[in-house]
Amino acid sequence: MTANVRSETLDPVDGRIVALLREDARIPNSRLAELVGVAPSTCLARVRSLVDRGVITGFTARVNPAALGRGLEALISVSIRTGARQRITEFRDDLEHRPEVRQLFFLGAAEDFVLHVAVRDTDALREFVVEQLSAHPAVASTRTSLVFQHHENAELGLTS
Repeated sequence: MTANVRSETLDPVDGRIVALLREDARIPNSRLAELVGVAPSTCLARVRSLVDRGVITGFTARVNPAALGRGLEALISVSIRTGARQRITEFRDDLEHRPEVRQLFFLGAAEDFVLHVAVRDTDALREFVVEQLSAHPAVASTRTSLVFQHHENAELGLTS
C-alpha cells in the first residue's frame, strides 16, 4: 500500500463494485453489472476507471495457509535499535518477500514493524523469530502473539 495515493470519494455504484469485487474478484462482469444495477459496458468502464485511479490495485486469490502446511499464524512486533534507524529500509526489504511473511506493517508507534506470519508449527515460528528477526543487527526486540482466529472485513465501509 502506498502513501502517495490521493483519497477517493466513491459514488454508491463504485463503492458497491469495490465491495463485491473484494468478496469475489472472479465475479463475471455481467453478474457484477446486474448486482449494481448498471449495463455491463458501464460496469466494465467503471472497473477500469477504479483500476486506473488506483482504487483497485490488483486482483488476487486468498490462500488458506493451513492448506499449504502453514497452519500457525502469529503477529510479531519488532522494535529497531535506536542507533540502527538507517537500516529500516534494509530490514523491510529483507523481510517483505520471505515466505513466512503474509503482511508487513511499518508503524509510527512504540514498535517499528508488525509482521503477520504463517508457519508450519511452533518450532518454525521460534526459528523465524530467532534466526530472521532477533539475529538481525537492526533489531532491538520482538514480541510475538499467536493468532487464534482471523477475519478480514471485505466491506471497508464502502456501502451504506
